[in-house]
Amino acid sequence: MKPIILDVDTGIDDAMAIAYAARSPEVRLLGVTTLFGNVPVEEATRNSLYVLELLGRGDVPVYAGAAKPLIRPEPKQYAKWVHGEDGLGGALDREPLGRAGDQSAVQFMVEQVRRLPGQVTIVAVGPMTNLAQAVLADPDFVRLAGRVVIMGGAVTVPGNVTPHAEANIYSDPEAAAIVFRSGLPLTMVGLDVTMKTLLPRTRLAEWRRKGGKFAEFMATAADFYMNAYESWKPGIGGCALHDPLAVGIAIDPAFCRSEEMAVEVVTTGERTGKTVGERSGDAPGTNVCLEVDADRFLRHFMSRIV
Repeated sequence: MKPIILDVDTGIDDAMAIAYAARSPEVRLLGVTTLFGNVPVEEATRNSLYVLELLGRGDVPVYAGAAKPLIRPEPKQYAKWVHGEDGLGGALDREPLGRAGDQSAVQFMVEQVRRLPGQVTIVAVGPMTNLAQAVLADPDFVRLAGRVVIMGGAVTVPGNVTPHAEANIYSDPEAAAIVFRSGLPLTMVGLDVTMKTLLPRTRLAEWRRKGGKFAEFMATAADFYMNAYESWKPGIGGCALHDPLAVGIAIDPAFCRSEEMAVEVVTTGERTGKTVGERSGDAPGTNVCLEVDADRFLRHFMSRIV
């Protein structure tokens, strides 16, 4: 079993990623760390606790992290039209019973990579702020981390919040720049591949047929998410599995073909948040996912999620 920390800003696709990790026998989920992004950090923490409890995994600890970017102000608004007022498409029906741990997200990350040197995979599917803070907090963090899979960026395709930038990188470009420059063993799962991994709306009926509280929750949340996608890209007929694909790559890297690139993040001007990948360059190498076996991944995801 692979020891994994899942770093999330829990909206709807993060909830799918948590379920995918929690229900995969290859994964030992050490903990979930949270931060701002799709929703404020307080809501990301609440939503993560709620999803884990629905899954019967209240044993997995949750630790709250960054409430704002490294140097920029806290966002004035969040993507509620994508994830709903509660961040879960209106499917949240109660407050979770549990509460976050006393440690910060960064303290937990650092502690775990020190406890299990070279073994811990961190799957970061929100802004890179917690990761950047861990790099800055402990000079040994980069050397001790086993593997880091990030959902973020777009090297060969346009962004999704500006023509240049993907949402997670745009939310804290300075943090992303630190992470890509750090020397961490990075795999980048960006829009280059996540927009090719669509969950069709027709598959929601499978979840509802299975029954049970979690399946109904997931179908309701995903339906809201798909409506947002339909308003953005009419006729798409589903939603992209951004965050679940990052979990999938942590489980089986063969889902994607990747190339090593030096990735730089633009932090000023109209191209802020753009991830520029060069096959040679000054930055440390990142495995950038460029092609995905979408059918095989979707089958694997659907076999685990509910």
